[in-house]
Amino acid sequence: MQNSQGIDYFVILVALLAVAAIGVIIVVKSSENDKFAPIKAQIDEENRLMNIRVLSREEG
Repeated sequence: MQNSQGIDYFVILVALLAVAAIGVIIVVKSSENDKFAPIKAQIDEENRLMNIRVLSREEG
């Protein structure tokens, strides 16, 4: 009986560690997005300024 109870605690411990690891990954990815937000805004602005449409003439 003690062996199955030990396995139950092990499964709970592994699940808690997995949840904690996923939480850490989410926090790190969120901070990366915040860190690079000004760079992304600058690239978007440059793309907006450089968006030149070339109108093709139909020959015929």
